[in-house]
Amino acid sequence: MFAWRKTASTTEEMSIIGHLAELRQRIVRSLLAVALGASFILIFYDQFLSLLTRPYVNLCARRPDFNCAGELYALGPIEGLSQRMRISGYGGLILALPVVMWQIWRFVVPALSSREKKYSIPFILSSVVLFAFGGALAYWTLDKALEFLISWSGEGVEQTYQISRYVSLVALMVLAFGIGFLLPVLIVFLQLVNVITPQALIKQWRVSFMVIFVLAAVITPSGDPISMLALALPMSVLFLVAVAIGFIAQRRRRNREATDGV
Repeated sequence: MFAWRKTASTTEEMSIIGHLAELRQRIVRSLLAVALGASFILIFYDQFLSLLTRPYVNLCARRPDFNCAGELYALGPIEGLSQRMRISGYGGLILALPVVMWQIWRFVVPALSSREKKYSIPFILSSVVLFAFGGALAYWTLDKALEFLISWSGEGVEQTYQISRYVSLVALMVLAFGIGFLLPVLIVFLQLVNVITPQALIKQWRVSFMVIFVLAAVITPSGDPISMLALALPMSVLFLVAVAIGFIAQRRRRNREATDGV
């Protein structure tokens, strides 16, 4: 029912009411950050919509045989407004991600040990950076994924996309790649808390790579092999990097234990 929070001079006991009050404060700050990010996207909506549709527009200009105009359409009078709000919400959440991660860290940090606190900020920074790189890779491969999908539609099929479906595909692609790029962060964490060892991961490397490719195939919303490979190959490299970090952390832990033993 109670948790101990250390301050500079004393150790205070925070009740469940105090925790709930702080949680509410962190949630409010996170929501404000998302709202500010969404407002920024809303103000510059036309520019962001142009950015989202650029891969499709460039593809139509590069491949006139695909019979597409590079334009989106709405099925109803309110779809334009609803998609504007949806894009602003997605963009606001992405822009506010560092603030949201910081608020989560500030809420859980009192319960962490000094060693765990040391790893918290690198984990948060690496998560934000990897998610951003994953989203950027998803955007970069979008036109290639569309090209593959359109080529399989058959000759004479006119390519005209509804705005809601196109935006949903882009958002899910960014989310899938961003989450996929967070895999090494999870692997490093599991190694640091001794749930798994780098030796076990290397021993089962064939299984690990198979799981990575299956996971990439499952979470890729477009279902095309180009997007799957574009996600699976970087994930495989990041997996090896995470294992290498595990070996380094393991060696440092052994050196520290040997020094303490002396």
